[in-house]
Parts: sequence; C-alpha cells; structure tokens
Amino acid sequence: MGKIRLHKWMADCGVASRRRSEAMIAEGRVSVNGRPVSEQGVQIDPEKDRVTVDGKALQGPPAFKYYLYDKPVGLLTTVHDPQGRPTIFDALADLRQQVVPVGRLDRDTSGLLILTNDGELTYRLTHPSHLVDKRYEVTVQGAITDKAMRALAQGVLLEDGKTAPAQVTLLHRSKNKSKLALTIHEGRKRQVRRMCKAVGFPVIALRRTHLAGLGLNHVSEGEVRPLTRQEVRQLYEAVGMQPSQQSKRRR
Repeated sequence: MGKIRLHKWMADCGVASRRRSEAMIAEGRVSVNGRPVSEQGVQIDPEKDRVTVDGKALQGPPAFKYYLYDKPVGLLTTVHDPQGRPTIFDALADLRQQVVPVGRLDRDTSGLLILTNDGELTYRLTHPSHLVDKRYEVTVQGAITDKAMRALAQGVLLEDGKTAPAQVTLLHRSKNKSKLALTIHEGRKRQVRRMCKAVGFPVIALRRTHLAGLGLNHVSEGEVRPLTRQEVRQLYEAVGMQPSQQSKRRR
C-alpha cells in the first residue's frame, strides 16, 4: 500500500472526517507504534505501523457503505447534540456507528443527505476545490423580482465575501411567495438563506434535491435506502475518482 498521511488513514478507517482527525491528533489522542503524535503531516505505513486512537487500535478500513437519506425538517445533521436536540441518528439509530453525513443540512432544511463511511469520497464531495453542485428548491417570501434573481445568479456580497455565480430557475411566482431552483457549489454556513435575505426575499422553506447530479430517487421524506452501484459510481466520477477504487471494498 505504501505510506499515507495519518489523518487520511484515520478518515479511511471511519474514525472521523479528515478535519476532525487532524484535531484529534493535535489533542494528543493518537499514537503510532506506542508513541503519541501531536504534529500534523505524519505519514504511516498501514501494513507496518500500529495506530491507536484513545488507546484503541485501528483495524483498517471497513467495507464501504453508502446511503441516501431524505432528511426531514427538525433534525440536526450531527451524531450527537450536547443540548439534547433531535439529530438524524435519533431517526437512524441502526446507522449511528456505521456512517457519517457528507456535509450538513440545517435543522430547518430538508432533503438529500448522503451517509457513508468512505472518508476519501466524503472529503472530496465537501472540499470546495471540487466544485460539487448542490441544487435546492427555495421558497421565499413575496413575488421575487427579476433583478433579485439576476443578483443571485451573478453572486451576492455577504459578510464573508461574495458568493460564486449560481444557477437560478424560477419555478413559481405569486404575490405572497415564490419558488426557485438554485444550484450552488460552495458550502458556506446557511449560504442559501443568507443569499436570499441579502437580495430582499427571506426564505420560507428550503429543500436540497440534488448533490453532484444525484437526486432523491425512490425515497420519501424521512426514509433512507442504500445507494445503487451506479449511484456510487456517479458520485465517484463527479469528484474525479475511479469507480474501481470503490468496487473492491463496497459491501
């Protein structure tokens, strides 16, 4: 196999995301061959080196699992909430120890969420450099103007900088509310809601319908199902990974 960065190996083994794995290393919770490691960038040979996290040895990457979940409103996208609020894994208790969510949907946002233990795919789908499209159905207050839609399409200046251009399609417009299809590839916190508020049309309801071209096929709100092999291949190809990389380890 050759050498691999420690935090990537931890993610591949399903310990945590790459970013969280880096934090665990910095916290001194990881050892290699009995020696605590706290610096970043350490490389290991998985076939020769023994890695432990909180004293527990890593057993190597598990077989990959992939699920499509239609998240309802009212659930947090996290494994555990310190405040005791409902999370997606309260609804999906059987999957709690098996997979993690790819990215996040706000508590008040519903729709498509991918769950997997494939660390490399998770990293690529969520890293901004891969420009992964995310499509939302957005219901806003009032009859949205053409000017506001052009602003959304061209990019909106927010407190953390101007957003990248978006694809905007008007689905419905009436006096009291309008519905748009909005496609973005960034992943800033509450980005769609902030964009719409910035152009003067606050969001009433928000639902993600597609990720990397994958839609909510054959699943209803609150339901979860395994991805098909073709759907997994579609996600891999969207981020420049070879389908053969996942076929060897998929359960």
